[in-house]
Amino acid sequence: MAGPVSDFHASLLHLAAGLIEQHRATAPNVLPRASVAELEARLTPFDFAEPTQAEELLPWIAEHLQLGNVHTTHPRYFGLFNPSTHPITVAADAMVAGFNPQLAAASHAFGALTIERHTLAVFQRLLGHTPGADVANFTSGGAEANHSGVLAAAISRLQGFADGETQGARCYVSEHAHDSFAKIVKFCGLGREALVRVPTDSDRRMDVEALRNAVDHDRARGLRPFIVVGTAGTTAFGAIDPLPDLASFCAAEDLWFHVDAAWGGAGIVSPRLEPLFEGIERADSVTLDAHKWLSVPMGAGMFFCRHAEACQEAFGVDAVYMPPRRAEMPDPYTSTMQWSRRFIGLKVFSALANLGLRGLAEHIERQCALADRLEHLALERGYRVEAHSPLALVVLTKPGLAFRTKPGWSASTRTTTLGCRSSRSEEGARGFEPA
Repeated sequence: MAGPVSDFHASLLHLAAGLIEQHRATAPNVLPRASVAELEARLTPFDFAEPTQAEELLPWIAEHLQLGNVHTTHPRYFGLFNPSTHPITVAADAMVAGFNPQLAAASHAFGALTIERHTLAVFQRLLGHTPGADVANFTSGGAEANHSGVLAAAISRLQGFADGETQGARCYVSEHAHDSFAKIVKFCGLGREALVRVPTDSDRRMDVEALRNAVDHDRARGLRPFIVVGTAGTTAFGAIDPLPDLASFCAAEDLWFHVDAAWGGAGIVSPRLEPLFEGIERADSVTLDAHKWLSVPMGAGMFFCRHAEACQEAFGVDAVYMPPRRAEMPDPYTSTMQWSRRFIGLKVFSALANLGLRGLAEHIERQCALADRLEHLALERGYRVEAHSPLALVVLTKPGLAFRTKPGWSASTRTTTLGCRSSRSEEGARGFEPA
C-alpha cells in the first residue's frame, strides 16, 4: 500500500530524473569547468557529523558532476567508447538499484537470471554459440571478460596451472591490443614476461606469420604458449585482426583462441557489418561490451565461452553458507569471477526489447555513416587520416597536434581518435574543429 515512505521514494526519483534531464538539455560544454582543488573545496562542508536533507543533496550532486566531469551524453562528445545512453536503459538501471537483487545464487534471483540468460542467448546465437550448453555471463566490463578468458585458457591449456605451475606461460596479443592484458597476466600469476606483443601489418592487424615465428621461437626455448588473443576493433585504430587465419592457426597449434571484441563486436547485430567478424564463431571465448557501442550505462561487459568445464574448474567453489544449488539453473558464483553480482543484464535486455535488433543495427550503421562524414569533413580541413577503419572510428592527424603518445611513437604519429555515437552527433560533426 502506498504511504509516506513510498511517496518519499517517488519524489526522490522524480527529482533525480529531472536533474538528469536538465543536465542533458543544458550542459554548456563537454569538458569539466572546475579544477580538482575547487571540487575538493566544495566537499569541505561534508564532515558527515549531521545529516543532509535528500532534497538538498541531489541538486548538489548534480551540480558537482556537471562541474567536474567530461559529459559523455553531450551532443558534441565524440568518444564512442564512453557513449551516451538510451533513456530506457537509464530507467532499467534505476529499477535494478531499487529492487537490488543479488545474483550470486540462482535460488535468490530466478527472475533476474532468466532475463540475463534470455538476453545473453541472443548474442550467443550471433556468435555461433549454443545457449544452454556454452557459457555466457555478464561482467563489469571488457577487462573482467578478458581476464575470464585468459583464466579459462590457462586452466585448459597449461598443465598444472591450478596448482601453481605457471613458469614459461606465453600469451600472444597484437601490438595494438588492449592494455588490460598487461594487467591480466600479472593477475593470473604468470608475470609480465608472459605477454608477447605480436607485430602488425600495414593495416595494423596482427601479422599471422610473425605470430607463427614467435610461437615457434618460444616453444624451441621450452616455453609454453597457451593462448592467442585476436582483437575485433582495436581501441586506437579500429582494426580487426585476421580472425579466420588466427582461428586456423590456433586449431593447428592447439592454442586457445580468445577474441577481444569489447567495442567492435557489437557490430555483429548489423547484417551489413557482420561479415567483418568472420572467424569469431570459431573462437574458444569472446569478450563483448554493451556499454560501449550499444549505448547502455556503465558497466555491462559480456563473456562467452565454448568450454563450460574450463570455466567450472577456473571458478567453481563449494561454500557451505550458500543456498542449496538448483538443477534447473546453475549458481553464477560457481562459474564466474564475481561473487556478489549486480543485475547487469537488465539494461541490455531493455535496449534489445525497446529498440529491437533492427533498431540497434540502424543505430550502429548510422554511426558508421557519421564517421564517414566526419572523415570527409576533416580531410577538407587539412587533416590526414592515419588509419581507415570499417567501424565507427576516425583516426586523424595534423601538424601541430599536441597529444600524449606511447613510448616509441614518433611525433608524426600523434593522432586524435574520434567516434560517432548518437543521432545528435550529426550536428557535432557539422561543426567539427580540433579541440
